[in-house]
Amino acid sequence: MSSYTSLEGNFKVESDKCKYTDDSILADYTYETTVVEGNVVKPVKTEMKIKTETAVGKTGVMLVGLGGNNGCTCVAGSIANKLGITWETKEGTQKPNYFGSVMMASTVKLGNDASGNSVYTPMNNMLPMVHPNDIVWGGWDISKMNLGDAMKRSKVLDVNLQEKLYPHMKDIVPLPSLYFPDFIAANQGERADNVLSGTKQEQMDVIRKNIQDFKADNKLDKVILLWTANTERFASIEEGINDTAKNLLDSIARNEPEISPSTVFATASILEGCTFINGSPQNTFVPGVVELASEKKVFVAGDDFKSGQTKMKSVLIDFLVGAGIKPVSIVSYNHLGNNDGKNLSAPSQFRSKEISKSNVVDDMVASNTILFEEDEHPDHVVVIKYVPYVADSKRAMDEYTSEIFMGGKNTIVMHNTCEDSLLATPLIYDLVILGELCSRMSFSYDGRDFEGFHPVLSLLSYMLKAPLVPNGAPVVNALFGQRCAIVNVMRACLGLAPDNFMTLEHRLSSMLDAANSTGEPSSKKARME
Repeated sequence: MSSYTSLEGNFKVESDKCKYTDDSILADYTYETTVVEGNVVKPVKTEMKIKTETAVGKTGVMLVGLGGNNGCTCVAGSIANKLGITWETKEGTQKPNYFGSVMMASTVKLGNDASGNSVYTPMNNMLPMVHPNDIVWGGWDISKMNLGDAMKRSKVLDVNLQEKLYPHMKDIVPLPSLYFPDFIAANQGERADNVLSGTKQEQMDVIRKNIQDFKADNKLDKVILLWTANTERFASIEEGINDTAKNLLDSIARNEPEISPSTVFATASILEGCTFINGSPQNTFVPGVVELASEKKVFVAGDDFKSGQTKMKSVLIDFLVGAGIKPVSIVSYNHLGNNDGKNLSAPSQFRSKEISKSNVVDDMVASNTILFEEDEHPDHVVVIKYVPYVADSKRAMDEYTSEIFMGGKNTIVMHNTCEDSLLATPLIYDLVILGELCSRMSFSYDGRDFEGFHPVLSLLSYMLKAPLVPNGAPVVNALFGQRCAIVNVMRACLGLAPDNFMTLEHRLSSMLDAANSTGEPSSKKARME
């Protein structure tokens, strides 16, 4: 029998550290850290109060790139789940789900039952969260194709499902978007039949009006913007242009050429008080954008969806380095045939992706000075090729070569076929769900007023290749650590201690005897009697 049980329904924490009110959950929480000063190690405790508002307002999401593979798949998935649409394949009847979404399809350990069995609950059962079925979707695209036809063009979903979804999607038409040809590949020009005109200031004003109208027309409490459009080339960081919030706004007003479409969208979103999430690898968040977000106290998060090859890399390198094995060469090859691959076939757009993919191992390598000397890094090469025939079914091949005991070598080779948009789309749901939840959390300590998270919302790093963090904060790429941060923040909101794997209750005879004396039947298999 399994030693795990499941708690599906709502639960309530009974503790003097957790109080439920009509509109919030209030938790008293001891945040414990460790400070190292030279050869002296000091445990530090900070007494905090955490408030989580429980009312989940009506939420709208505006996607930049609504008509792309990710955009139309995202809307299609939400509709299919909401309406319970089933479809036929050669394997039989298929039902909609949110597999691949850590917030919707994973569980977290809540605690143990009286017999010591681990009790797990869905992650979205931990705190009140927005459900993708309830989100209102909208957005922009440089192509005016309606989402029904865009879904057919993308060739992501099964044909029978497309046929059933088409009546629900054919009337959804993206708003005209920003198109600055210098920032994306020239081969995207053939799709650009739905673009705004005028100066960058005039176009940003239109975007802001679109957000205002979307919110008012749908009677929304909040709107989140998310970039799932083409990868742009990196923008130059230039003094007087985009280095401060004031200079950025002035540069948009005078139509400076080095202000990218994604930066204009981010600026418009911040000025409207809407969280902006960047799912592509370019440097949308130039210093002026980050400063503006800080001034307006609006969340920004990025960069670049972490869906397939890079997610595996952040797990495997963490394992190798943590096991005392030294990775010395990492070679990653991809080929794909969707529009993302077509855009990335241009050198400057590929360079943006190469940077986001390459930096994912840095923190794990730096953590082990036994294996790596200062400034020593594995050889790390990333290759991406455009092969139209494979369409959205991306192929990823990786070779990891490591040094092992007494001069030995170990090579791991991995082949991964990733249905690109079906892996990326659940990340959009996750980023929105977690971003919205974070907007309802606030913290107080040392008698200070309650404050929310820093505007650079690094808690979303689990879903992103190149996590954006506040100045002075470390970048964490290890997937396990990123997920633990999400889970333990939610536990803190309930006044619960961080989850850990000490499980002393299973390792000390007296604790095991006490658990067994309850008379409750244990579902654990005994290896020894």
